[in-house]
Amino acid sequence: MKVIIANCLFHVLVIIFILFLARLPHSFSTTEAVEPILTRLDSKRSSPFVQESAAKAVLGRLLPTHLHSFHFQIVSKDVCGGQSCFLIENYYGSNEDRPEIIIKGSTAVEIVSGLHWYIKYFCGAHVSWDKTGGMQIASVPKPGSLPLVKDGGVLIQRPVPWNYYQNVVTSSYSYVWWDWERWEKEIDWMALQGINLPLAFTGQEAIWQKVFMGFNISMEDLNDFFGGPAFLAWARMGNLHGWGGPLSKNWLNQQLVLQKKILSRMLELGMTPVLPSFSGNVPAALKTIFPSANITRLGDWNTVDGDPRWCCTYLLNPSDPLFVEIGEAFIQQQIKEYGDVTDIYNCDTFNENSPPTNDPTYISSLGAALYKAMSKGDKDAVWLMQGWLFYSDSHFWKPPQMKALLHSVPQGKMIVLDLFADVKPIWEVSSQFYGTPYIWCLLHNFGGNIEMYGTLDAISSGPIDAHISKNSTMVGVGMCMEGIEQNPVVYELMSEMAFRKEKVQVLEWLKTYTRRRYGKSIQQIEDAWEILYHTVYNCTDGIADHNTDFIVKFPDWDPSTDSGSQTSKLDNMHMLPTVTGSRRFLFQETSWDLPQAHLWYSNQEVVKALKLFLAAGNGLAGSLTYSQSLARVPSPPPPTHTHTACLSVRRFYSST
Repeated sequence: MKVIIANCLFHVLVIIFILFLARLPHSFSTTEAVEPILTRLDSKRSSPFVQESAAKAVLGRLLPTHLHSFHFQIVSKDVCGGQSCFLIENYYGSNEDRPEIIIKGSTAVEIVSGLHWYIKYFCGAHVSWDKTGGMQIASVPKPGSLPLVKDGGVLIQRPVPWNYYQNVVTSSYSYVWWDWERWEKEIDWMALQGINLPLAFTGQEAIWQKVFMGFNISMEDLNDFFGGPAFLAWARMGNLHGWGGPLSKNWLNQQLVLQKKILSRMLELGMTPVLPSFSGNVPAALKTIFPSANITRLGDWNTVDGDPRWCCTYLLNPSDPLFVEIGEAFIQQQIKEYGDVTDIYNCDTFNENSPPTNDPTYISSLGAALYKAMSKGDKDAVWLMQGWLFYSDSHFWKPPQMKALLHSVPQGKMIVLDLFADVKPIWEVSSQFYGTPYIWCLLHNFGGNIEMYGTLDAISSGPIDAHISKNSTMVGVGMCMEGIEQNPVVYELMSEMAFRKEKVQVLEWLKTYTRRRYGKSIQQIEDAWEILYHTVYNCTDGIADHNTDFIVKFPDWDPSTDSGSQTSKLDNMHMLPTVTGSRRFLFQETSWDLPQAHLWYSNQEVVKALKLFLAAGNGLAGSLTYSQSLARVPSPPPPTHTHTACLSVRRFYSST
């Protein structure tokens, strides 16, 4: 009898334990949930030879004189303790033409990241965008004289698997007129920063043309649907249509060819591109061709003056069977054009476009339908979604609605970008996105504006705090600035967080940064940057967009013509993109008072930094990085005319 009772108790305890595990948060299995994704993506990578050759080509463009000074080798993750990593070692051999340094990595991105780490921390070099000063590589010793690393080498592991890059609007603010030569530079920069999950949105209109024509949509209809080249981001999001168009056949074809080059290079370097998917934005003609389809005309997105010729686009409800048909066709057309290059697809149907009801059951059904459209086209599809909606429309997305959307797809099939984590981290107030894997992102830039601004303390600690937090579901870091080529110090620090497991001591880091950026150690420069760190680059006010200056908001306004009230002359002015409440504006009628300069720092302190920069000039003659930094340091406002102070406080950068 005792044996029977003991067996019964054992089985009861087992059942209780199983029930306990079943009630644990989703985060319990987060690592296991993304592991199959990583394994599958690893299987899609280019061969070691292709990746090593691609890394060598980056070296050739960066340091052509040192092409034979380095040896690159792809290694398995086993060498890295099961993680992605790079390993920098000295080369020992008797060959006269032998390389000096070996860099091993689990992908070409890791190898190139290792190269960047080496020339930064062993050679004092600096790599930046051309418009932010370009490269400082004069400090790299000549071939044959490269510094050795410590015995045993330098092993740097990624604490989280992914390093994401780009915002869905960057294509319009920064990339729109780029050719392959400029794209090649950018992809090199991505690899040097360790980016392995870049957005790849170029050329999608050519894909959409083929897909929609399969649904009897004419080119004339598409001319009314596609935005012009500079406005594609907002046309893709369904904020406007036809504005700035039409797109020529030649342009469409050129963009498709360019996209294939971009994807090819990304794959050669071992990156995983993120491709677009169908979000429901459709041409107006589809409503006529499919009259029974559940298509809704959206309201004005506060843009193009509310003119129906360009505003108020059409959205196909995800619950309609036609949605799945179009979504599947789009994914399949991309695979046909590009090959099976990824499993990760971006979709932001609810970005500043709330569902018609807050009923969680309905929201869950919409999310399931969105994912079905992806998975029908690619059975292994993973939905990458910007988490901006949870901040910008927080009055709608309460916990029940968030859970309904986030849990509407199988666990491990959705990744959320905590888009504004540098200022308003959602993971903290959503129980780690209720168990959904997410990427901690730096947004930082709105509208491609170029003022000096940063949150260096948040960047140096935020990703670490998120990663080590209880039940963390963080699987990556990311940079999601709307416009690039500004504030290089911010992005250099952020890119390093992809490889750091501990918080960065910013002041010490800045000392090494200034030596690298300007090629030498100058006390006045270090002192100036210490001031900038405690002022301009340590903003803690939580405001989304700091660009409230005349020169940013009203570029076509001549204050000398203002003879009446301040506000009367501002009617009908057009705003550049900003954030107001939950809406982002492209063009907007206004009757606001003149904007006040928003300063979160002491002007007097920053003036000291400017004087220190000027005092260091003799020692940095000819330095492009110095000239660019000096041109960006805010200058003091005039002693009078308060309303025009901001004109001088924000200065546009120069690369000369």
